[in-house]
Amino acid sequence: MIPRYTHPAMGRLWSDQRRFETWLLVETAAAEVMAEDGIVPAEAARDIRERGAFDIARIEAIEQTTQHDVIAFTTAVAERVGPSSRWLHFGLTSSDVVDTALAVQMRDACDLLLDDIDALAAAVRRRADEHRRTPMIGRTHGVHAEPMTFGLKLALWYAELQRDGARIVRARETVSVGKISGAVGTFAHLPPSIEARVCQKLGLEAALVSSQIIQRDRHAELLATLAITAASLDKFALEIRGLQKTEIGEVEEPFAAGQKGSSAMPHKRNPIGCEQICGLARIVRANAMAALENVALWHERDISHSSVERIILPDSFIALDHMLRRFTRIVQGMVVYPDRMLDNLRRSRGVVFSGQLLLELARRGVAREQAYVWVQRAAQRSSAEQREFKTLVLADPDVMGVLTREEIDQAFDLDAQLRHVEEVIDGVFGVTPAPSPAGSVQ
Repeated sequence: MIPRYTHPAMGRLWSDQRRFETWLLVETAAAEVMAEDGIVPAEAARDIRERGAFDIARIEAIEQTTQHDVIAFTTAVAERVGPSSRWLHFGLTSSDVVDTALAVQMRDACDLLLDDIDALAAAVRRRADEHRRTPMIGRTHGVHAEPMTFGLKLALWYAELQRDGARIVRARETVSVGKISGAVGTFAHLPPSIEARVCQKLGLEAALVSSQIIQRDRHAELLATLAITAASLDKFALEIRGLQKTEIGEVEEPFAAGQKGSSAMPHKRNPIGCEQICGLARIVRANAMAALENVALWHERDISHSSVERIILPDSFIALDHMLRRFTRIVQGMVVYPDRMLDNLRRSRGVVFSGQLLLELARRGVAREQAYVWVQRAAQRSSAEQREFKTLVLADPDVMGVLTREEIDQAFDLDAQLRHVEEVIDGVFGVTPAPSPAGSVQ
């Protein structure tokens, strides 16, 4: 079943109808190119183009006898073409058609994914601009680290999406390759010039060399690329899930009117969309492993890869298309709680400014090791006694013997901590930095 957020075009692209249409496209292009060279009669190429058609039920019925899908296809088409059908599939082997058509499908599917990534990146950028000065606590190992902004977190997502898109562009080029070189790649029945021109008509490059098939390292590169993109979405969705925990409560994925979270607990608002994305990412990653297994085949080709590709290629493209489109809706509608972010930042009683305090002491001549002991001592007391870190620092004779109250205030200044964040965000978006606005962060 095709997920409901999948673009209809992606589902159609991997349908049986589209698969056979693309096979016929290759067969027609080959006949026309051969007609130009006098290998195939011009009227035969015309008949193949004008009369070439198929009925899926008829193909399936023939395949029950032939146990060979391409022969079933060409037989069904030949019934429509008539006498000129003896020139259909002339000089070709099955993989000339199947692999070249598959390249067209993969190329077109990559284009749809690139559109999806552009839409998601635009949504992420809008939310990043909205929250570029919304302070929150950064966490490492799940523990409060130093202040950051939510906009900076989203800018990091945006930059990763740009890399994902660039990888798909490269993988698209890698798989946009066709072959018409025959059963073992020797061009025994047709010259290389036919392959080159057929591929050109289809918008593909001709393989520099091939066996019976296009080599599957190309497909493995594509599936690995899709897996990396899925892993990015997994990371983003996992972050929203973490920030939606009741104890944190900084972000929520959208929850529609009338939506229910639990059959037993009416209060539940669960991040099910993000959880689905994390789950589907596992499928796409696993499919990449299957694609790697397809690289090694016996001699010039065996058929062990074929059954695998019938699953992993449609499933990976359809799943990732769904993931990208659904996560776009999540980003567009996610609810952000800036007040809760600020409350959580303050929850650790100011110890998140310990790094700046350490630097201030070192700047004024205290050995780093000694300064670390003083700062850590106050931070640990803050945690143990549930007291404000700054209050303990101001009462520490060692620290106060080196720093003034004004210098300590500066070390605890949130605006000073975040003074370069907008410059980073502007750099991600390719914006020339403007002078920093006056005033504090939101």
